[in-house]
Amino acid sequence: MSTTLIEVRAARAADASAVATTHDEAWRSAYQGIIPGAELEKLINRRGPTWWDSAIRKGSRISVLCFGDKIAGYANYGRNRARSLQFEGEIYELYLRPEFQGLGFGRRLFTAARRDLAQSGLKSMVIWALSDNEPATEFYRALGGRMVARSSERFGPKSLDKVAFAWSN
Repeated sequence: MSTTLIEVRAARAADASAVATTHDEAWRSAYQGIIPGAELEKLINRRGPTWWDSAIRKGSRISVLCFGDKIAGYANYGRNRARSLQFEGEIYELYLRPEFQGLGFGRRLFTAARRDLAQSGLKSMVIWALSDNEPATEFYRALGGRMVARSSERFGPKSLDKVAFAWSN
């Protein structure tokens, strides 16, 4: 019988390529049919290994969930960027490779990011999701998030609705 270690840790520069691959796979899975194809390709392509390497080296808060020696997911988080919302922290992104979804890893990554924010003094937090991304909105509701705001974002010719979910400690 073999044992596989599952851990959440801070991303390292050496993880940049694997995080880029995770981003690519997760975004294709989540947004195909929601974000127009050409716009989705642009968003994915601008976040290659060089972009992730730079973000990690600059000290962006990026945690990775490792399943053995494979990066299964990542979360990127920090201070809330929406001044109109009275929440201190924000999870900017939380994504898993498709084959690791539905196994409790997203909850584990979310909990680690939320704990890291709280330990930094950011006790309340928000996360945005496209309204049409039902797996994400259901996931955040299941984690106890309450919908606190609506907005929209343009992706080329298409405007998509998004919702903010919030948690307070």
